[in-house]
Amino acid sequence: MENKITEILYDPTIGKLVTLFVGIAVIWIVIKFIQKKLFTKIDNVDNRYKAKKFGSFLGYIITIIFITIVYSNKLGGLTVAFGVAGAGIAFALQEVIASFAGWLAIMFGDFYKTGDRVQLGGIKGDVMDIGVLRTTIMETGQWVDGDLYNGRIVLIANSYIFKEPVFNYSGDFPFLWDEIKVPIQFGSNYEKAKQIILNVGLEVAGDLTLESKEKWNSLQKKYLLENAQTEPMVSLIANDNWVEFTLRYVVRYNKRRATKTDLFTKLLQQIEATNGEVKFASATFQIVETPDFNINLKK
Repeated sequence: MENKITEILYDPTIGKLVTLFVGIAVIWIVIKFIQKKLFTKIDNVDNRYKAKKFGSFLGYIITIIFITIVYSNKLGGLTVAFGVAGAGIAFALQEVIASFAGWLAIMFGDFYKTGDRVQLGGIKGDVMDIGVLRTTIMETGQWVDGDLYNGRIVLIANSYIFKEPVFNYSGDFPFLWDEIKVPIQFGSNYEKAKQIILNVGLEVAGDLTLESKEKWNSLQKKYLLENAQTEPMVSLIANDNWVEFTLRYVVRYNKRRATKTDLFTKLLQQIEATNGEVKFASATFQIVETPDFNINLKK
């Protein structure tokens, strides 16, 4: 009995398995210790998240290297078999490989990061997590008006960044240009209407002018871009029913709905305060009078 136990303990295969399990356990204990004790002290949330992800990725790489070293004496005769099997696996798992390549591109290519609002694969929302194979998004829109959460969590394969455009609403320039249209009745004081709309735009969205301008100037240093007006501006056109004023302004990517509410609230108050000098317009319909009919009745 003792001889059998001794043979088992000194068996090369058993010894390598024990070495393998102990080594892998030590590797991941060290990785988790570093993540818990060192990476959690990083103040910046984005950098802390990336450090933890990189730590896990490094753990996988070290584990693979360790397994290779433990079984290095057996790999020579399996080269051809591994090559054939690898080709088959690569073909069968091409979507997985593409997703892994997408993860590398996302982490090091600055496509987007956690917390960004993106549109990816036809889904718009905020990035909650970037996994090795999938990106997790808290969706906005769909059956909910405005840029508000609808409560649906969506998992999107990272390979989509190679297949479709990636729209980032909060990357280097976390602002959007938005517009509201204000219909004003014909015969109103157009100059006063324009001034009211512009003043309301400056009051509600004017504080972002300087900040957005600085961000735009930074973009111009990084990319080939023309200069852009970030101050609120008003334009108008006349159509069949009314004079249509358009207020264009810069807003934070996640404040569009709230900003529009503030703008229309103040516009309603100030235009109604003009006592009819400026009036909102509504659709009008002209009823055409029917012509006279002469009917002769003969017996």
